[in-house]
Amino acid sequence: MIRSLLLMLAASPLLCADPAAVAPAPDAAPAPGQPVTPVEPKSLPAPDQPVAPAEPAVKELDADRLQVGEVTFNRKTREIRFPAAVNMSGGELLEFALVHVNGKVHESLLVTEVPAAQINVAFKLLRYPASAEFYGIVNKDGTMSNDFPKVADDVKAAARVNIGLEWEEEGKTRTAKLNDWISHGTTGEQMPAADLWVYGGSGIERGKFLADTTGDYIAIFLSNAALINFSGKDNNSDEVWLPFPKRVPPLGTKVTVIITPQKKPAAEK
Repeated sequence: MIRSLLLMLAASPLLCADPAAVAPAPDAAPAPGQPVTPVEPKSLPAPDQPVAPAEPAVKELDADRLQVGEVTFNRKTREIRFPAAVNMSGGELLEFALVHVNGKVHESLLVTEVPAAQINVAFKLLRYPASAEFYGIVNKDGTMSNDFPKVADDVKAAARVNIGLEWEEEGKTRTAKLNDWISHGTTGEQMPAADLWVYGGSGIERGKFLADTTGDYIAIFLSNAALINFSGKDNNSDEVWLPFPKRVPPLGTKVTVIITPQKKPAAEK
């Protein structure tokens, strides 16, 4: 089954080294008044930019695990893993939990060199639905409105993910939740743990995959380009969130980002 799925995705622009080179034509930008459309792996290249048939850049590691680039993912547990590094550990204000190394690094807790498209391939192959609920609708004049798309409750629930971190410290493997490393600048409290992160899938604008263009991966301050957005209180403020004092390892510490589906409590199943 997985071989058939991989062959089906072979021509997908998201599996190419440069997604922008094979993305839809520039006239594919969203119409005014419409939200950014979540990326689907079936997006076709522009007619003047054909993609030669090739084996997909996804390989099987074992019965359950697959890999694309530096991203590994498990089709049984639906876990996604990729490398990153600590970018901030002091009192700097945070707008992002994770960006690309060429992105808004002055506003992000973590950075990574992994292309956003590769992470998105893992999400799609593992059948995570993308919820556009935090992608602001664009006004007719091109400015952002305060309105957001309506999304079905089942899609919202299935798009919620947990984000964990793993790193080595003094010869031991340490783990934490991403929110453990983020504090509220006013209250000093840890970022809450419930219903935090929502996979939205970013979008395509003017023929380019937005998350790869902007480097926005995991946004705390809402971003229409981000793969994942923060769903909690104060996600519309860029002057609230800080690295949690004494919890974040030193700058440059290598970490593994671990994304898993958010499981409902037994009472809600």
